[in-house]
Amino acid sequence: MFGGEEKKIGWVSATALVIANMVGTGVFTSLGFQLQDLQSTGAVLGLWVIGGLVSLFGAFSYAELGTKLPRSGGEYYFLSRIYHPFWGYLSGWVSLTVGFAASVALSAMAMGAYLSKMLPISAALLAILAILLLSLIHSVNIRQSRNFQNLFTALKILLILFLIAACFILEPQASALNWNDAWLHEVQQPSFAIALVFVVYAFSGWNAAAYIVEEIDEPSRNLPRALIGGTLLVTILYVLLQWAFLRQASIGHLQGKLEVGQIVAELMFGEKGGQLVSLFIALLLVSSISAMVWVGPRVVRAMANDYSIWRFLAADNLNGIPVKAVWLQAVISIAMILTGSFEQVLLYSGFVLQLFTTLTVAGVFILRWKNGHSGYSSPAYPWAQLIFLLISAWILLYLLIDRPFESLMGLSNLLVGAVSYWWSRRYRHFFTPTLETTGSKLSKIKTGTLVEKD
Repeated sequence: MFGGEEKKIGWVSATALVIANMVGTGVFTSLGFQLQDLQSTGAVLGLWVIGGLVSLFGAFSYAELGTKLPRSGGEYYFLSRIYHPFWGYLSGWVSLTVGFAASVALSAMAMGAYLSKMLPISAALLAILAILLLSLIHSVNIRQSRNFQNLFTALKILLILFLIAACFILEPQASALNWNDAWLHEVQQPSFAIALVFVVYAFSGWNAAAYIVEEIDEPSRNLPRALIGGTLLVTILYVLLQWAFLRQASIGHLQGKLEVGQIVAELMFGEKGGQLVSLFIALLLVSSISAMVWVGPRVVRAMANDYSIWRFLAADNLNGIPVKAVWLQAVISIAMILTGSFEQVLLYSGFVLQLFTTLTVAGVFILRWKNGHSGYSSPAYPWAQLIFLLISAWILLYLLIDRPFESLMGLSNLLVGAVSYWWSRRYRHFFTPTLETTGSKLSKIKTGTLVEKD
């Protein structure tokens, strides 16, 4: 079923990783924020269709890049090879400081918000305990990570299918469905672009398998299957689930609320039944946290292999797990839970992550120009990439205009990353005296890592 050797996973596990990364906080929480400015069902569902298409076009692009540049690390490795090590480093810095750590924090915060309604424990403490437990689980070996991930991803899909079926079978007390033509006006408003940020966040994770290419058996065949298949399945589930939520609750019930899934469940099944469904939702957010705890440290390890100041994070345990990177990510995630609000963390991380995803998709054009075209080809090239880039640019522009504080926070983080890049070059001999010191381009060392020379 999983193929390959003990330290490899097959397309089933790789697809489960994509699905688990995608289906998380956003699908159960972001609808309430969207309804603060949009009331038309056409506009709201249009957001999710656009989000799915953008994610699918991104998956096309990452599948091509991952099969042509088959090393773990995702954007970090792609940008280092396509553009310059500086851009790869900044991408790795973002992944280290806010990328996966922020996503872990957001999912854990949402899980804590659900569980705190039923348990006499604060949401923040529940979130922190979840991160600690899952970091421990992913500090052992690939088999344990794989089996845990597959189980919880399967349960997550079953829960979503159950919620969709229940929402369409049971008669609603009130409904937010509104099929008038107001969407024609709403899609032209800045609020639509801002709402799309929440949707793009909800779809984030479609590129998850690209971060662990070296752990996938036959990546030239299995990576595209995992990225594209997982994204298609999640897109269908997302559109149906948001439609189902709108059918079962009024705008007043949902508007501005974080625990959308719990609200809908209580309206359908009563307080006790709603609490039970909410418990399942909270527990299945574990799958999302787990997937990002698995994937994120692989970026840190790739970066640590290449830059001496991070070398202390590069060491694996006997089973090939970057344990130090796992726990560094856990510490950063916990710090975010203790210092930021859900919406601030989402927008702050969303801006910089969207920026580097945009650069990566644009890299498909550059890689083909540099190396020609051979091997796996992105479907719908070049239109898929062009549409992705246009929508990404639109999102980034409106974020800068409408949410300048969070956007500038993200850019400030890049400035800190640039300083650390300079520092890593200036003082690398204090850390790793064996690094070569001549030349002007990237070189490959025996381990396959990249080293930037003076």
